[in-house]
Amino acid sequence: MGLRDKDQLPVLELEPALPLVRLNHVSFSCASLEASVDFYRRVLGFELVRRPASLDFKGAWMHKYDMGIHLLQRTSDCDAPPVSPPAMINPKGNHISFQCSDMALMKARLRDMNLELVTTRVLDGETAVEQLFFHDPDGNMIEICNCENLPVVPLAAAASSCLAKQPASQCR
Repeated sequence: MGLRDKDQLPVLELEPALPLVRLNHVSFSCASLEASVDFYRRVLGFELVRRPASLDFKGAWMHKYDMGIHLLQRTSDCDAPPVSPPAMINPKGNHISFQCSDMALMKARLRDMNLELVTTRVLDGETAVEQLFFHDPDGNMIEICNCENLPVVPLAAAASSCLAKQPASQCR
């Protein structure tokens, strides 16, 4: 994951697993709720779902792919700073990421919609991951990737595997 030996996180004692199941939703404040709803519906296929009646502020809940996006209309008393679209798309910036099963189709779709996007590739041995980055109307960055191509290997397991094959001084 990019950590060097001196940057390694301490190995924690194994504790009982937390009862977390999955990511439920992300939440964004919006300059225009209507524009954001249209974007997430049209570009990413999210659907509007009912919000609890007790929420007495303007917003929209959207759902698809077993996750939600909560959009909140930004108001003058909102503590979230207004977001202006960054000058450029930076794949190293904060973003949400969606797994994609057909990157060529998604890339063509985004280009047909005239969305500005940056494409990158992550290589790990023979494994390649394609990434598409673009902004929503409020400048929030979104990634589309085929990240499932890259196995998730806990650092403790990676270190054990490395140590079994070679001296610890050669594991990085």
